[in-house]
Amino acid sequence: MSAQVLTYVFVGLTFGLYIAIAIWSRSGSTQEFYVAGGHVHPVANGAATAADWMSAASYLSMAGIIAFEGADGARYLMGWTGGYVLLALCLAPYLRKFAKFTVPDFVGDRYYSQTARVVAVLCVIFISFTYIAGPMRGVVIVFSRFREVEIEMGVIIGMGIVFFYAVLGGMKGITYTQVAQYCVLIFAYLVPAIYISLMLTNVPLPMLGFGATVSDGSGLFLLEKLDGLTEELGMAAFTEGRKSTVDMFFITAALMAGTAGLPHVIVRFFTVPKVRDARISAGYALIFIALLYTTAPAVAAFARLNIIDSLNEASYAELPDWFGKWEDSGLLAWTDKNNDGRLQYRGGPALSPTKPVFTDDRGQQGQRLVSNLQTDNANELYIDRDIIVLAHPEIAQLPNWVVALVAAGGLAAALSTAAGLLLVISSAISHDLLRNTLAKNLTDAQELRWARIAAALAIFVAGLFGIYPPGFVAEVVAFAFGLAAASFFPVILLGIFSTRMNKEAAIAGMLSGLTLTAGYIVFFKFLAPELNQAEYWWFGISPEGIGTLGMLLNFAVSAVVMRLTPAPPAAVQEMVRSIRIPKKVN
Repeated sequence: MSAQVLTYVFVGLTFGLYIAIAIWSRSGSTQEFYVAGGHVHPVANGAATAADWMSAASYLSMAGIIAFEGADGARYLMGWTGGYVLLALCLAPYLRKFAKFTVPDFVGDRYYSQTARVVAVLCVIFISFTYIAGPMRGVVIVFSRFREVEIEMGVIIGMGIVFFYAVLGGMKGITYTQVAQYCVLIFAYLVPAIYISLMLTNVPLPMLGFGATVSDGSGLFLLEKLDGLTEELGMAAFTEGRKSTVDMFFITAALMAGTAGLPHVIVRFFTVPKVRDARISAGYALIFIALLYTTAPAVAAFARLNIIDSLNEASYAELPDWFGKWEDSGLLAWTDKNNDGRLQYRGGPALSPTKPVFTDDRGQQGQRLVSNLQTDNANELYIDRDIIVLAHPEIAQLPNWVVALVAAGGLAAALSTAAGLLLVISSAISHDLLRNTLAKNLTDAQELRWARIAAALAIFVAGLFGIYPPGFVAEVVAFAFGLAAASFFPVILLGIFSTRMNKEAAIAGMLSGLTLTAGYIVFFKFLAPELNQAEYWWFGISPEGIGTLGMLLNFAVSAVVMRLTPAPPAAVQEMVRSIRIPKKVN
């Protein structure tokens, strides 16, 4: 059976499972819709958190970035895992004691201000829609490979499934669906990794195969061989970093602080009965997350080695079918610079601009032609980094069922995070903006109705991001984390640990941090992309890392403003002091 048919079978079965769970877990109250009634088992919550956490950025894009950037890709591993530990150990227990399951609700009550609440709502919506662009691009990538379904229809199908369990089930439906999605995505990620690790190193565990010798009889370690090949082809060695230390630090810090401030992760700590259960579920989540995160570097190294072996100097006419299908999707491109009919894979971008712009014509060898200018280097290949995980089973010539399984896992990863983000957007509108600000007389049933309407509208907007994706998955997600770091992290941290922090400082800090970060990203990514180079960046900080500078600005503005304005009411200060007493956490 072909990979395409098997993909439809696997995806159809998993989609059927998600729909069944949605019907079973339909929410009947706002408590069930927002926090699953607070009765989720810690193990189930840990698996759901891991699925929510390991979006298309982790599943699809992270290994691709590490494959092409080598050691520099470690910023995602360090930033995301470090940030989750920071949130789980240092912030979540206190937020749980505040008993406010949304960040705007926490901000509004802690800072005794409806204005602060509204600003937080706007930040949540802005950050969540930025983040959701990443998972939706993941949906597009999966459907663009298996092209009998058009991209637009693929996105509609994906969002239709999310509609069932997000709109009908709310957090209750999302949680149990994500448990199933975690099982699908982690199995789909580990199976090909184990296969390929055995093929390349004779070691079944990819984490160990990453540091083992290759099985070709050369006696070289895998990374040693990969370094030699990349340097021979004019590329930077896989184990050598190319980013500046400053930029690496700022990106990693932005990812860490952004993780600790992401609303869709924070709400997870309210779906279990007690704070103790929240801590236990956080531990399980770290174990579940570690299975993928410790495997990703090995997948990246295996993929880079197999790409070089299978594509470099290969005749276009003799390439396997998978190359043409990915080329048809627009995520692979070849420009025959020397007219020899063979693919030269070398260092540097093959095209200018980097992403291919295809024409309707075909070249002498049958390749899709591009209108981009050719660069001066010898590289002839453009490979979208987001396809590495999906394409690698085909590159390694694994069975078709493995190819189909990986595609189903990619959809599970993308949709799991999309659902969590949609719920955050929904709760920000229905609970924080309407129930607690504009229409305080809403009944529980009316609030639930508005929550579902908001979720449906958010799904529509998210679908547009899927059809018109703005960039690489992990890159887009990194921007969202930077925005969260610049706006929410200082407000949450100071709100918990500083009795002097007041509403004026919170509002000024959020607006200043968000404005700087968003403006910097928009300028370099959309207004003047030709200037997006280290020589034009402030202090050598890339748009991915600017969130750290925005966070520092937030802290500085907050510190100044809080000293120039009145202290919070005595009742608020006493509440903050009581929150920090561990023995009273329940």
